[in-house]
Amino acid sequence: MTEYLTTPQNRRIAYNLTAGKGPTVVFCGGLKSDMEGTKAIALEEWAKKTGHGFLRFDYSGHGISDGKFEDGCIGDWFEDASAAIDLIDGKVLLVGSSMGGWVSLLLSRERADKVAGLVTIAGAPDFTEDGYWASFSDAEKDQVMTQGRIEIPNEYVEPYVITRRLIEDGRDRLILRSPLAFDFPVRILQGSADDVVKQDVAERLFAHAAGNDIQLTVVKGADHRFSDDTCLAVIEHAVSDILQRV
Repeated sequence: MTEYLTTPQNRRIAYNLTAGKGPTVVFCGGLKSDMEGTKAIALEEWAKKTGHGFLRFDYSGHGISDGKFEDGCIGDWFEDASAAIDLIDGKVLLVGSSMGGWVSLLLSRERADKVAGLVTIAGAPDFTEDGYWASFSDAEKDQVMTQGRIEIPNEYVEPYVITRRLIEDGRDRLILRSPLAFDFPVRILQGSADDVVKQDVAERLFAHAAGNDIQLTVVKGADHRFSDDTCLAVIEHAVSDILQRV
């Protein structure tokens, strides 16, 4: 059943929480996605079958949560996710897809005492800087800074509105520019045919992160959705593997 929480920043967030064994698995979705996506629902069904707790939620400006997408930024969505995991007593196993990979990495860094493990799926840390900003022409950069926004076509949904606030806030949340260490298991999942978040992003994260239990899995031919039966099985295996270890 969908419920709502109000974050410390007074944003109203929709969520679905399934009670079960801990650590509770928490799905952090991608940019402009929602908690009704294939991976979120499949993981919820898996959690129910195995008796594990599970949480999925919509960031502000996403899905059925309050707010407008273009008003948000990485910091807002990190704060939303941080409020969501505070619904849970005990530790969480974070599963972050695309932008949710960045959010879950931030949670793992800033809320490490709450995190028992991490799975990223086509994780996109620092994409506002290394993806959007790096690809903009001088004219596009000028438009963002002077007009405050630009629209970027996307093959999966309507165009993304990229704002100056999104770019500038992203620079305060970068993951790959400073030391990153994990005291818990981490599984980095990536498709070789992903044309949205390239394989080298996963390889860069794998090389950058320090820890005693970090694995990178590349599925040949998988695209950014990473949601066919083979990929869903890979995700479930990664989650199961971490749960067995912790």
